Amino acid sequence: MQKTLILWDIDGTILHSSGAGMRSLNEALTTVFGLSGTFEGIDFSGRTDRAIVRQVFARFGIEHTPENIERYLDGYVALLPTVLAGSDARVLPGVASRLEEAAARPGVAQGLLTGNVRRGAQVKLGHHGLWDFFPVGAFADDSEQRNDLGPYALERARGHWGVDFSLERVWIVGDTPHDIACARACGARALAVATGMSSLEELRGHRPDAALPDLSDAGAFWAAIGA
Repeated sequence: MQKTLILWDIDGTILHSSGAGMRSLNEALTTVFGLSGTFEGIDFSGRTDRAIVRQVFARFGIEHTPENIERYLDGYVALLPTVLAGSDARVLPGVASRLEEAAARPGVAQGLLTGNVRRGAQVKLGHHGLWDFFPVGAFADDSEQRNDLGPYALERARGHWGVDFSLERVWIVGDTPHDIACARACGARALAVATGMSSLEELRGHRPDAALPDLSDAGAFWAAIGA
């Protein structure tokens, strides 16, 4: 049986954390390195956590070593649950229902393709009770570059389900032009949703296979996915 694989981005696609991730990174700068300052001008949208760490280290003159990266990410993940609990974090319109529908369809498998490190993804999704929808994924742990992540997700999905997912039936769902580029880089299809920082018009300008204002319309979502 042919299966469709849906690979989900997290921030701006599944949920909004209301800046909890950025605040946790900023607080970790103090708890780990004893530094403080603004993140103004650092590009977070569509970037992997490791790419963001590179920008933070350059801004604050921190040596970009594996040891410093892990110390910083450890500090970030340790702070994230508390910061999330005090934030207005929320699941975006229609997402919970689409995840439940996908889980109930025998012809559909779903996983993650996210710029979060795996531990951060688990905290963010677990906060909303959504982590268990995703048995596989690709994360910033795999590569600093988002366009490298598709093959990791595909390999894990094929191994988990024992299905050789054909690329025309693999969809990457995301809210930024980076998600569209990531799909193109691995030969998958792209569904763009305008629930992040990019408008529907901007996303359409990057020529995704489908684009939606949000995921509240089940008919529109499944018509786009074709599953």
